[in-house]
Amino acid sequence: MLTTMMDRPLLISSLLWHAENVFPDRVCVSCDGDRGDREFTYRDLGAAARRFAGAFDALGIRFGTRVATLAWNTFEHLVAYYAVPACGAILHTVNHRMSPDHIAYTMDKAEDEVVLIDADLLPVFAEVFPRLPSIRHVVVFGSLDGIDRAVSATVRWWSFDRLLRDAAPIEDFPEFDETTASSICFTSGTTGLPKGVVYSHRSTVLHAMAISAVGGVAIDGSRSYLLATQMSHVHSWGVPHAGVLQGARLVLPGPHPSPAELLRIATEQTPDVVVGAPAVAALMRERFDAEPGRYDLGSVRTLWLGGQAPPSGLVNWWATHGVTTVNGWGMTETSPMGTFSHLPANQGRPLPLFQVRIVDEEGRSLPWNGFTTGELQARSPWVTGTYLDNDRAADAFDDGWLRTGDVAVIHPNGEVQIHDRVKDLIKSGGEWISSVELENQLLLHPAVLEAAVIAVPHETWQERPVAWVRLTDQVTDDELRTYLAATLPKFWLPDTFVRVGRIPTTSVGKLDKARMRRLWAENVTV
Repeated sequence: MLTTMMDRPLLISSLLWHAENVFPDRVCVSCDGDRGDREFTYRDLGAAARRFAGAFDALGIRFGTRVATLAWNTFEHLVAYYAVPACGAILHTVNHRMSPDHIAYTMDKAEDEVVLIDADLLPVFAEVFPRLPSIRHVVVFGSLDGIDRAVSATVRWWSFDRLLRDAAPIEDFPEFDETTASSICFTSGTTGLPKGVVYSHRSTVLHAMAISAVGGVAIDGSRSYLLATQMSHVHSWGVPHAGVLQGARLVLPGPHPSPAELLRIATEQTPDVVVGAPAVAALMRERFDAEPGRYDLGSVRTLWLGGQAPPSGLVNWWATHGVTTVNGWGMTETSPMGTFSHLPANQGRPLPLFQVRIVDEEGRSLPWNGFTTGELQARSPWVTGTYLDNDRAADAFDDGWLRTGDVAVIHPNGEVQIHDRVKDLIKSGGEWISSVELENQLLLHPAVLEAAVIAVPHETWQERPVAWVRLTDQVTDDELRTYLAATLPKFWLPDTFVRVGRIPTTSVGKLDKARMRRLWAENVTV
């Protein structure tokens, strides 16, 4: 028997339609530095997206055209989030914090033809453009005044503002198969060249609906979200899609979102949710404490962190200001959200339609008993099944499951608790040491502001832990070891503590342990 239901495709344009028609007057804000804080409604967003789409013929944007963005969290970037995929083109959000080699690699691999860019990121583009023969058009968010357009005679330059002013808006976005590619995001490339993940309209809409569901993230139209996580990487954790679907107030922090600027925005725009990485939350704490009385966090009720489990000291600091910390887990490969927890000590339960398991080294499923560890694997309608450069996918998948590279336990109630990355576990004298547990204990010491633990080769024990620390006060190695020995086995204690002015992080704010291992091998610190 066939269904009697309508066969309507799940398209990103349907998210925008809902916001335009159900929440047209909901006011959001784009905080744009020198341009000030600009308010816009979802009616404005829809009108701008349709007008920008009306300029696509002039830009050579057709069905399937790859359109790159090198942009901050702004209104213009949000317009591109909808206009480009809604017309069947493919949005490639380029993480401008990656190295020039990785940026060039990703844009070449994606075969980008059009670049949408903030003016202050033009030096990044100029450095990689000679390696990108497919680029035909560059659209600058804002005006072209004062911009050197001599990068190539084969490229046409456009002002986004003028395009919107001159274009005739399209009335209706086209319909097509929901499995059509909507956007491309690359992994941060900490263990080699970045790997490309191609999201579909279907996967993006389902992800937006899943993180809107009660019991998980529960994106709420009555709340206001300050997006301190990059729109240039994994869709800013899906909030620009789910937030629009739910009619939430989005607060976009604009160019160069420094800790001081984020605190200013939190003070003046009064969001009640801050979304970002633990590193961002830690920097905001430092700035807040450095200028007592200047900033006000009174409106913030929830700090939504992701990327890695937040240290308890950071959670406790925000709690003293009346802020509850929640924690999400995911990867570029998972769009990114997979699990969500209201308890920051673990990664929480899988979202609806997201399945997890843990397996042993032979790939056999392990019990969910809260203490048996194995590699975490996942599958879902919004988990990738391969990579854009799929010749590198052979070891990343196991019989239809994504191998996450995380070592975890799953509790009987479905809560996932990640112990470490497979590549970051330390094998010392035949015993395993968790770098994450060591870091968490170090961060409880009052003198330790940041900590990262890596494995280094050892002639006798195979590997030994070395801790990189950023300190607020003087403390000796022996004092740190004595502190750790109160809760950890003696053989876990680091052989060496490296004191640094900053701990290396990736382009998305995670601890860059691959770089730390390289620097250690080269006898270099930062």
